[in-house]
Amino acid sequence: MSQYRIVLASASPRRLELLRQMGVEPDVRPASLSEESLTGETPWAQALRLAEAKGRAVADRFAGDGPSTVVLAADTVVVVDGICLGKPASEEQARAMLRRLSGRTHEVLTGVWLRRTDDGRSASLVETSRVRFHSCSESVVRWYVATGEPMDKAGAYAVQGLGAVLVAEVVGSWTNVVGLPMEKLAPMLNRIGLAQL
Repeated sequence: MSQYRIVLASASPRRLELLRQMGVEPDVRPASLSEESLTGETPWAQALRLAEAKGRAVADRFAGDGPSTVVLAADTVVVVDGICLGKPASEEQARAMLRRLSGRTHEVLTGVWLRRTDDGRSASLVETSRVRFHSCSESVVRWYVATGEPMDKAGAYAVQGLGAVLVAEVVGSWTNVVGLPMEKLAPMLNRIGLAQL
């Protein structure tokens, strides 16, 4: 992917780090928009809609920029009991989310959207992973929230950080749970007419 200029339409440090681990230094241009759910919207549709909305907001700034520029956007949602858990607004919300996930399996959905800036060709998908939590005692929940790590994470945990101690099993893409299913990027680039990595 190093032959392309990747414009990352996200402020997520986790997505940035995943790309850097692949040798890509993206141009970070986050989109600012509401991440609220729409009435009657499924979690799958929400992840895809928000990824595309973020990507379109940024791609318009780079229209006609040449075949080597690709805009990449993503949105990750944590789903349990059919309900999307966003980023907690308070420590109490974070504790409540973690209690709800404790001892259970939930889904992590990431919508991904790519667009070439020269001809506008785009590709999108939603990747799903399943995550099973250990049963977490109240003291573990309170300790983890006190670290501050849950506060800007969907579902109030980071699988790549201290939150790993809460996770018993990940079925599917681990990087998807972090925020970007890296194994899907090369096939998506192929779909918009660009060579693999």
